[in-house]
Amino acid sequence: MLDQYQIQLTRMLEAEQYREAKNLLRFLLQCQGQEKRHYEEWESLLGWLDMAFPGGDEAEAEPADGSDDETALREQLLRPPNQDEAYISQVMYIMQHHPMMDQQLLALERAAYIEDDGVSDLIVEWLEGTTVHPIVQFKALQCLRRRGVAGTIDLDRLDERVTLDIEQTPLSMEGFPEPIGRIQERTESVAEVDDPTLPHFARELWKESLQFLYGTSAYRWMLDESEETVDCFAAALHLTLHLTVYGSANDDDIRETYGITDSMRFRYEQACRTLRSVAMLLQTGGGQSEP
Repeated sequence: MLDQYQIQLTRMLEAEQYREAKNLLRFLLQCQGQEKRHYEEWESLLGWLDMAFPGGDEAEAEPADGSDDETALREQLLRPPNQDEAYISQVMYIMQHHPMMDQQLLALERAAYIEDDGVSDLIVEWLEGTTVHPIVQFKALQCLRRRGVAGTIDLDRLDERVTLDIEQTPLSMEGFPEPIGRIQERTESVAEVDDPTLPHFARELWKESLQFLYGTSAYRWMLDESEETVDCFAAALHLTLHLTVYGSANDDDIRETYGITDSMRFRYEQACRTLRSVAMLLQTGGGQSEP
């Protein structure tokens, strides 16, 4: 049950549902029988959320003018009126050194709205000179793009040295190239037949996998627009989804469903190894940033 709450909390933070995340953290802090480190992590995260979003939960629920504009609300929450040197230093320190990835991600959300040109240089220097978790790397690239940074950056991504164009960083799932969406749609349409809840988990797994793999050779391979490539990765995503959710998968049935022929078998198995390795890192917390 604790694992489910942790997953739910992570999804709330990713969806920027900060009020709901605070309420869940307060609930977890009232629970008994958990390890001390869990309570320390929850208290630390709740403290960060209270600091990051002052003004109360009511202010988070809707913008002052009653507008439903999500972009305006997000900016209102993340751009404080007072951005003094102490505030900027605190955000940058949390981004670089906090041991909890969730708080690093929140710091990057705030950094996107800091009105100081030097912040962009600090983020670039940090990315190029430090071992950073792949998901934090990706969020930092999104932060730089939101800040209007142009040009390329050289990074180590999953044991590869890659050069990335900051301006091409996707800011949402819709921002990824068309083949990426076709892989997701193919898996969802098949998985839904087995279990109506699977498409949701498929979207989450695919999103997290892309954040890990963005810019790598495996990602570049995904961009091949051929139907065979789409089928190989969609089948691999389906297999990894079953292993993650159910703990087992029928490889023969999946290959038959997606039309994986003998000539496609090697590429399919490569895709499976790639996505399964990412899923294992996600489950074990591998690739964490070094403080």
